[in-house]
Amino acid sequence: MTRVKRGSVARKHRKNILQIASGFEGAHSKLFGAANQQEKKALASAYADRNNRKREIRRLWITRINAAARENGITYSATIHNLSEKQVYLNCKTLAQIATPDAYCFSRIVRVINNKIH
Repeated sequence: MTRVKRGSVARKHRKNILQIASGFEGAHSKLFGAANQQEKKALASAYADRNNRKREIRRLWITRINAAARENGITYSATIHNLSEKQVYLNCKTLAQIATPDAYCFSRIVRVINNKIH
């Protein structure tokens, strides 16, 4: 079998890894071994954190809706339950966007779903 030296291919691979790791600190941006490990760890963290970001944003929506609902004398779960019973199709993101800047509009929605106004 013929000898394969991999000179240009290996150099290109190392160069790509070090380019990705260029923003890391210390040896993690200078030495290939450390940079390679750190790059794998960074990519794994980025993958996990993309899902965690969605989770955190949903928690924020629920917190905002709950705070606005409690100002109107009702809990978050009761608000969502009444919305589904009345077939008012507003998702959590939309409700949170209404509740935060426009408390009056949110209170009108709560009153409508609680049968206080028809």
